[in-house]
Amino acid sequence: MTEPITVLLADDQALLRSAFKVLVDSEPDMRVVGEAADGAEAVALARLHAPDVVLMDIRMPGTDGLAATRTICSDPALAAVRVVMLTTFEVDEYVVQSLRAGASGFLGKGAEPDELLAAIRIAAAGEALLSPVATKGLIAKFLAQGEARGPQRPGAAPVRLDVLTVREREVLVQVAGGLSNDEIGERLSVSPLTVKTHVNRAMAKLGARDRAQLVVIAYESGLVRPRTD
Repeated sequence: MTEPITVLLADDQALLRSAFKVLVDSEPDMRVVGEAADGAEAVALARLHAPDVVLMDIRMPGTDGLAATRTICSDPALAAVRVVMLTTFEVDEYVVQSLRAGASGFLGKGAEPDELLAAIRIAAAGEALLSPVATKGLIAKFLAQGEARGPQRPGAAPVRLDVLTVREREVLVQVAGGLSNDEIGERLSVSPLTVKTHVNRAMAKLGARDRAQLVVIAYESGLVRPRTD
């Protein structure tokens, strides 16, 4: 029997945690292993339980979700832990900072139960960014704002991508477009398994935890340009 997906809930609202716990524990393939009321407790419980997925509220008293995410994602002992940010508004400026800190994606607190459960499974599999259309839009928006303030570390980004092969760059562009391995394979006339290999190699070369990080890198490097329409 396959081991269930373990989930840690981090939110300062006890009622919301309780609702999420009932929902998650109702699924046969996942279970809640801990609940945290702030970021510091989330970090401690993540180190104790090493869950597959942490549902992390961005705004919490004391240590907020952003700081907690950065701590968790920078800990080599927690390299397999995936963080999904929970936010009341999907236009929260901290979302992009969260992705840069290592989060696998984000989900609005108003998401339907099926969306939340699907998000947990997707994050645990490390296959794709959550809430893909909105997330890509946010990344584009805030990186564009960053460009308006002036480029950071001029010349650094192109060098970073020099480690990729031409095919890996092509795949990275498609990943940033929100396409699945099957869709990328069809577009580039290769098998999904080949696409997965290229994605994994790109992640290893660029030090990305998952596809969410690849999307951020694609925008930050200028390989993919934010849409203005």
